[in-house]
Amino acid sequence: MCGTGRHTAGCAVRRAFVPHSGSTYDYVPHTLRTGGKRDSWLKEQSIISARHDISLSVFFPCFNEEANVERTTRKAIVALSRLVADWEIIIVDDGSVDRTGEIADALAAADSRIKVVHHKPNKGYGMALRSGFAAAKKTFVFYTDGDGQFDIDELDLLLAKRGDADIISGYRRNRQDNVIRRINAAGWSWLVQIALKFRCRDVDSAFKLYRREMFDRMELKSTGALIDAEILSRAVRLGYTIKTVPVTHLPRQAGSPTGAKLRVILRAFKELLTLRRDIMASADVAVTNRAASVSASDTPTGG
Repeated sequence: MCGTGRHTAGCAVRRAFVPHSGSTYDYVPHTLRTGGKRDSWLKEQSIISARHDISLSVFFPCFNEEANVERTTRKAIVALSRLVADWEIIIVDDGSVDRTGEIADALAAADSRIKVVHHKPNKGYGMALRSGFAAAKKTFVFYTDGDGQFDIDELDLLLAKRGDADIISGYRRNRQDNVIRRINAAGWSWLVQIALKFRCRDVDSAFKLYRREMFDRMELKSTGALIDAEILSRAVRLGYTIKTVPVTHLPRQAGSPTGAKLRVILRAFKELLTLRRDIMASADVAVTNRAASVSASDTPTGG
């Protein structure tokens, strides 16, 4: 991977100072030193430079990710240093029984921009996300899983669309999971959208950018795998908008996923039924309140 976060032929880079539109870049890939591709590359870097006013929190929920958490965090540091001036990283250690928490603490000790939230014991994926959102202090908040199956450099695809919607969600093109997992995920995504009455491609994709302030208006209740659907459903009901963009999905290099375990699936279905009742009850209350308001406004006053 070259310093731009993008592949070039052979990934060979020669350092060169190149001024462009009042900006100075510390290098340009040698293969792009001349011609139209060079101009396109410089234009892209100019756009990226314009993003430096973004205040961004990034967090990773982790459970037994000792083989991935350091690599994922260090890649995030490189990407964030390129994309934004004001950032923080939050590692949520969800009760790991391996060295995930220890490694996360060492990373935080070496860089004040890194924070660690520890759960003891494991509280579930939904609680890990809720802790990450609660700990975030910047204007925007982005999360991705700590297993390294997304390319953090593609965060710039989401940042580029941040003015188009309140939530920018990356959907996985060519998802790198086995057939059974993909079928289960597609069925679950269809079910929760029908049950909770919202639309979003690839509901559970762990590559999303939000405006942080929306979480001040939500009372999230999910502790497990329903959390993404709950956030999107509640956001839509609060008037927030969603835009999706395609992102790369990578094969897992180490560790094993936990989402397909029976207890996780059963908890998700139980939460779905509870959340649907809660949302439908809230909708009924809203309709009743509106009707009462209209009735009161139509009542003649004495005089």
